[in-house]
Amino acid sequence: MKMLRAVMLVIFSVLLIVSGTNVSNAGQETKSLNIQELFNGKEGTMVLKSVRTHKMYVYNEKRSRERFTPESTFKVANALIGLQTSAVRDEYEVKRWDGTVREFENWNRDHSLASAMRESAIWFYQDMARDIGTANMQEYVTRMKYGNQDISGGSDSFWLNSSLKISAVEQADFIEKLVRERLPFNENHQKTVKRMMIQDEQDAYTLHGKTGTRLSDFGLGWYTGFVETKKDTWVFAVNIDGSGTSAKNIAVEALRQKKIIK
Repeated sequence: MKMLRAVMLVIFSVLLIVSGTNVSNAGQETKSLNIQELFNGKEGTMVLKSVRTHKMYVYNEKRSRERFTPESTFKVANALIGLQTSAVRDEYEVKRWDGTVREFENWNRDHSLASAMRESAIWFYQDMARDIGTANMQEYVTRMKYGNQDISGGSDSFWLNSSLKISAVEQADFIEKLVRERLPFNENHQKTVKRMMIQDEQDAYTLHGKTGTRLSDFGLGWYTGFVETKKDTWVFAVNIDGSGTSAKNIAVEALRQKKIIK
């Protein structure tokens, strides 16, 4: 009998190690997020989770687990990989504009890692992805367990309406790991990227986020990130059959409705 108990204890310990974060979330409380009106008739989803209590709210649970291309929200992961592999030294390193006139005027100038994040200048992050190299990129996408981990769609475009796909639930999980600095990168790099994501800094809260839009038809929009308040930190991920701007507006209004921000 003692031998049986010992064997069962070993098996349980192994299961804990293998399952990792899934065990810690086993008792996670999930509630419906009633924000249908914010989507204005368009299909979409939102995941909102408290880092402190693990309480999670979801609008459109079925879609929350459906994978879509991350578009420019992948810049968060791309920046982490670029810093870790020394493809860029820091957030201030500048790449010179190549003179090619692109879709948005604010892309048509020199950019740093940080400014290219703020302005969502795709060319900077595509250039950095080429510097990172396919082998390094695949290693870290795999280590992060980022979505389907498929970067076969091109070394500088796999995240843009291509092979890499991720769900809203997975996006929220990725952001939570970044908040806790538990991604496979140096803590300083994770702090740097979180700082680069700041979009609104108030006395009562600080909003960190990144939009993403499928530019070919504006048929997919993302907004992912987290908001720090005095009481808690909340991670979120929104996607919609629309633009990243629409996704951001939904996220901000939902945070207001939940009285997380004012």
